[in-house]
Amino acid sequence: MVKREVDIVVLSDIHLGTYGCHAKELLQYLKSIQPKTVILNGDIIDIWQFSKRYWPATHMMVIKHITGLIADNVPVYFIPGNHDEMLRKFKDFQLGSLKITNKLSLRIDGVNMWVFHGDVFDVVMQHSKWLAKLGAIGYDMLILINRMVNFFSIKMGKGKISLSKKVKDSVKSAVKFINNFETTVCDIAAENNYDLVICGHIHHPEIKNVQTKHGEVTYMNSGDWIENLTALEYNESGWRIYKYAEDLIAQSVDIDNKGKNKESAKQMMLTLMQELNVKGNTPEAA
Repeated sequence: MVKREVDIVVLSDIHLGTYGCHAKELLQYLKSIQPKTVILNGDIIDIWQFSKRYWPATHMMVIKHITGLIADNVPVYFIPGNHDEMLRKFKDFQLGSLKITNKLSLRIDGVNMWVFHGDVFDVVMQHSKWLAKLGAIGYDMLILINRMVNFFSIKMGKGKISLSKKVKDSVKSAVKFINNFETTVCDIAAENNYDLVICGHIHHPEIKNVQTKHGEVTYMNSGDWIENLTALEYNESGWRIYKYAEDLIAQSVDIDNKGKNKESAKQMMLTLMQELNVKGNTPEAA
């Protein structure tokens, strides 16, 4: 299969290790493209809800695909989010083409770009982390219920529905939170002379221009791989929101995971280290 070339791909809120993660679909997408740069903008592995009892083969296959890109010397920037925040202590750590950073500033085709996860602007995250974690568990349960509902809905010929989207769209405070989040991010970006800002965190894919008192800023959000299955792509000097639901080529990619579940966690880790040419040394926190 001829892979589609992409200059930059931005992924966030994958939440590997949770029931809601669409790892298979993400893997199909990744196998259909040839990115020149990858930005992982937070909540890639959901350490908050991580359980040794639930780690499907497709989740490890996503990790192995990303490490394969690093082994091929594709620049990969990893910006930890709140669900994988423990990795923030490794700020500025580099391994081959992989770099861990808490925020990223780039200048692309004359445009000053600022990339960060976005949880720093979440009031609940800053003041009631226990409530945020409780909400994450509830959200994961809602996704599980949604899958069961969709199973029967499809059987009845009614198609899929998104309970989480219906909840978000119907609760005024949720809509207000998204609007406030976007406005705050753009105000700070413009104040710091950025032309474009990219976030994740709120699971709401978006590209739009926002007028602030310091000038206009392009706001973008990569969405998630729980309900929207979206990413941001930069090609030929333009950005777009990638939607898996509209990509028939990615959907046709065959994922061979036969026998993967038989591989132990130790064997998987050894394979990853071999791909990265690591001898088993543990990196120190930066």
